[in-house]
Amino acid sequence: MMKGFEDRFQPVEGLGRIRQIGGSVDGSDLKIGICTSRYNRPLTEGLVRSTVEALLERAVPMNCITVVWVPGAYEIPSAIEVMAESGDYDAFIALAAIIWGETAHAELIAGEVTRGLGEISRRHRVPVIDGVVTAYTEGQARARCLSGRSSRGWYAAAAAVEMGTLVRKITAMQPG
Repeated sequence: MMKGFEDRFQPVEGLGRIRQIGGSVDGSDLKIGICTSRYNRPLTEGLVRSTVEALLERAVPMNCITVVWVPGAYEIPSAIEVMAESGDYDAFIALAAIIWGETAHAELIAGEVTRGLGEISRRHRVPVIDGVVTAYTEGQARARCLSGRSSRGWYAAAAAVEMGTLVRKITAMQPG
């Protein structure tokens, strides 16, 4: 598991009657959209595998997981925007591997992708989890993209399930 990440919500004890709301690790009634880049595909395949493994472990039904492949990281927000407009998904996960080079190109791409994902999340009121790996070297990227619990994809899946269930809880509490 990633450093600093807790696998499930635990309320803070001793706060009396204050209502504390957190998401669940049970994704059995969620529909999740994953959008991933074909650029650096050997790395992004590892991200997709670990993401799907974590979603299945959290009881998200296989037929409720959609993986959309786009040419590069820059195209991810456009695809997720179209998916979000359908209203069919409870959460989205963006996956890519951006490796810094000798120019500012990677920095510009990473910034635009992050900005776009945040805008989509706020506009559509749906969680959009940023599972985009940014690294200075291919070795650093590989270490973050490999399958298993140490992968950025694993964390992204856990966050998507927790946020998808949390948004449902909060929405159900709102009047009208």
